[in-house]
Order: sequence, then structure tokens, then C-alpha cells
Amino acid sequence: MTDGVRVGRGVVRALVRHELRLMVSLLLWLARRTHGAGGGTAFGYARGHGAVMFGFAFVCVVETVVLSLLLLDWPTVHAVVLFLDVYTVVIVVGLHAADVVRPHVLDPDSGTLRIRRAVHVDLRIPLERIASVRRELRMSHERADGELNVEVGSQTTVTLELTEPVTHVTFFGRPREVRIVRLHADEPDALVRALAAGRWAPQT
Repeated sequence: MTDGVRVGRGVVRALVRHELRLMVSLLLWLARRTHGAGGGTAFGYARGHGAVMFGFAFVCVVETVVLSLLLLDWPTVHAVVLFLDVYTVVIVVGLHAADVVRPHVLDPDSGTLRIRRAVHVDLRIPLERIASVRRELRMSHERADGELNVEVGSQTTVTLELTEPVTHVTFFGRPREVRIVRLHADEPDALVRALAAGRWAPQT
């Protein structure tokens, strides 16, 4: 098997896995359940972004209706385009659902902070590796070695600096070592306080 074929199969597997996770997230959203919160404290990040996603979905619906009317005289093309348009709407809603049902999770029992973004990012950080945490609003981010920016609406609100790297696995399965993690949370002050209380509070 050539490297190109192997890479191609890896890409296909990643895309299929992504679509399946979106469908599961959509079902969880409809059932008003979350994924992976367990006994930890969930911190959402989708507030305010939902309006953008539903606005995009509405535009897709309008496009679907218009194209459906224009292509009535070409049944085969009409069926294919209709399927693709409807599937696009489902994916857009699924992305929002994934944001809602897969929050960040602070779990003192396992000693980890789980940072997520829909089905694209799922990073577990041991609490003992957090050197500092601060409330920091950033609206622009440049890619840099050793840094991970988990943005929502092009912004992050919390910055973590680690004592040693953790491994982040990218969408296509490539490992990256990161020591600085920036993320967005709907209530960043609450997340910072919770991390500070759990990690740096004096032990009695």
C-alpha cells in the first residue's frame, strides 16, 4: 500500500467518524442530554454562536427551496441537489448540536480538564500540569508551535499555561505537543475560579 493510499484512507475514516459523531450529537441534543460530562462540572461555549449557525442553516434552507423549484424539469439533478442541500442543513444543525452537548468538563475526581470544540477537539489536561490560568479575551490568533487555540466565533476567553506539554490529536490524527491552550467559555470567570479553587487552593 502506497503512502498516498494510506493517507487517503485515513482522511476518509476521519470524515466518516466526524459525520457519525455529528449525528450522535444531534440525537443527544434532541434528547436534551450531554456527552462525557459524567460527575464533572460542565462549562458551555455555544451561547451566542447558535444564532449564527441557525442563520446559516436558514440560508441553506432558502437555497434548497429555490434550487428545488428551478430544477423541477430535471428530476435526476433535482434529486441529487435536494439530497445534498438537505444533508448540508443537517450537518450545520449537527455542528451546533455538537457544541451544545459536548461542553468543556472539569472533573476533580479524575483530576482533568477536558477541553472540547464540537467533535473536532477533545483534549484532556491533567490539573497538576496547569501552571497558570487567566481570563484573557483574544479576537485574533496566529498559529504557533506548542500552542492550541480552541476558538468559538474567532475568540477565546481563557488562557492556560502548562508545566509540561500534553498531546493534542488533530482532526486527521496527527499528534501535536502543546503547552499553551486558549479556549472559549460562556462563563470564563466561573471556569477560572473553579480551576483556581481546585488546583491552587491551600490544602488543609
